[in-house]
Amino acid sequence: MLKVSGLDVFYGDAQALDNVSLEVTEGSIVAIVGANGAGKTSLIRTIAGINRPARGQIQFRGRDIAGAPSHKVCDLGIGQVAEGRQVFPSLSVSENLDMGAMLPRARAKRERNRERVLDLFPHLRERLSQPAGTLSGGEQQMLAIGRCLMGAPELVMFDEPSLGLAPTIVQQVLATIRDLNREGLTCVLVEQNVAVSLRLAGRAYVLENGRITLSGTGPELLADDRVRQAYLGM
Repeated sequence: MLKVSGLDVFYGDAQALDNVSLEVTEGSIVAIVGANGAGKTSLIRTIAGINRPARGQIQFRGRDIAGAPSHKVCDLGIGQVAEGRQVFPSLSVSENLDMGAMLPRARAKRERNRERVLDLFPHLRERLSQPAGTLSGGEQQMLAIGRCLMGAPELVMFDEPSLGLAPTIVQQVLATIRDLNREGLTCVLVEQNVAVSLRLAGRAYVLENGRITLSGTGPELLADDRVRQAYLGM
């Protein structure tokens, strides 16, 4: 469904991604793990069309989208739940959801997608008129995921969805990602909780200093001594 080949990304003279290649099979969960500053968010932002690559290909369903503007990438069916949630704080919950449905691909399904989101996150139904900035961190993460789903994506990239959340809320968010995947949504998961993300993922990649250094199934990487020592403290 998604294939990244030989991707190089720079910020000025500093190289953020170096010859990164990976594949995401339709219907799967693929985890990208690595330390802070490894290039995980740069990879997500480049796939999303926010950063322009210096070299390489990004193919979505066989179409090269490297360097395409982000609104076109979204309208092809690639959604992003950004790190830090990034809801519109002064807009209501309802207005935030409406923003997600502005894509041409999503307009005809707006009401159906809204009901799906509100069924998925009943707390949001109770807060539709409430400014998004007054929600708790967990509720804002639910809203960020719901806003993304309003765009009718076929693949969603989750960038640190558990960051800053209480442990019980983290479990809810990750369970939601698992359930969405079971419904057929393809997911790319960048997550600080390496053990949990590897248990969720069918396939995973380790990103270090902008390069892919390891790849395999989630269980394979969980059992790898290098991963256990570097990220699991074992």
